[in-house]
Amino acid sequence: MFLNEMHQIRFNQLLRKDQTYTGDTERKAVFFIIAGNNDLFLKSDFIYDFEERVILPENLANGKVDFSQTSKNLIRLAFNLYNSYEGVSVIDTFCGLDETNFALALNAIKMRFYQYQYQ
Repeated sequence: MFLNEMHQIRFNQLLRKDQTYTGDTERKAVFFIIAGNNDLFLKSDFIYDFEERVILPENLANGKVDFSQTSKNLIRLAFNLYNSYEGVSVIDTFCGLDETNFALALNAIKMRFYQYQYQ
């Protein structure tokens, strides 16, 4: 499920930082994606507000944070798994992802919808 040991360590760090409830698969999917991509992990405070416990979709478009196209695709997927944020197509999400980020995206979907296996 996790890409590597560091992915799992970062995922657990984000869960602790947010104090995520065990059954909160929506947030777990977001943190799974953030933790699995170095760029997203370094910019996690621009993706998710840990004090207010909300996603920050405005940072995708306002130009204040430099996200690559791959990062934007992964963030949109994370937000969609969180609260059905903006319709994102499968083609737009997966187009251009390398093998690692493709696996990250698929496993985030699994985490969101088959949570009983990953608690």
